[in-house]
Amino acid sequence: MSGVDRLMNIAKTEIHDDSVKSTVLDVLQNPRITFADVEPKISLEESPAAPRAHHSYPGGLIDHTIGVTILAKHFTNAFSELYGYDVKRDYVIGAALLHDLFKYYQYEYDEVTGGFRQREDWYLQHDFALIAELSHRHAPEYLIRVCAEAHGFNVLATPEGQIVHLADSTDAKFAAKIQDIVYRACIDLERETDGNILAVKAYHAIVRRHPLYELARIAQREGSKALREFIKREVGVQ
Repeated sequence: MSGVDRLMNIAKTEIHDDSVKSTVLDVLQNPRITFADVEPKISLEESPAAPRAHHSYPGGLIDHTIGVTILAKHFTNAFSELYGYDVKRDYVIGAALLHDLFKYYQYEYDEVTGGFRQREDWYLQHDFALIAELSHRHAPEYLIRVCAEAHGFNVLATPEGQIVHLADSTDAKFAAKIQDIVYRACIDLERETDGNILAVKAYHAIVRRHPLYELARIAQREGSKALREFIKREVGVQ
């Protein structure tokens, strides 16, 4: 099952409000910006969630989206149980699935590092692009409102927006810690090889070949030296 199919399956099975479900599925089935004449330079499936900060590997955006959605569902259940508040669960899931969707429009390949970088020819950040696109597609007003609050730039006036924002921040911070384990190993390799293996190139080369979390588990189970040796065998001397 492709990454987008996984997102669509969540929407189909977890969202029950017809208007929210139809909007989310419409965007996922055609995840393109239609309010402006702009083309992406990479695909949604291969996009990182960020070039450097977190989930900075091919497919990282899909992984982050799924992580945020899972966390948001758990936060919804926990807060409803703790405080007895009637959280609009469908809006939480819908906003979690959509909140970063147009990030892939912001990035392009970086031939220097082997990873990704911000493109300079597109003027809107992904969160603004999402709100514009949802408005253009006549999405439910409350879904737009929750999506607008998801990144914490607007006042968190809805519990749904606060939950998605919390899930987004939590997943990003946790993944960044795991990612740092792998990147630190690459930095140590650069030092050990007197720069023959460059950390940034080694990192992007290894995460294209192996899932980030499998790499981190090598360090967790066998130690950082074992991870460095694994990366060195895989990427060789640059």
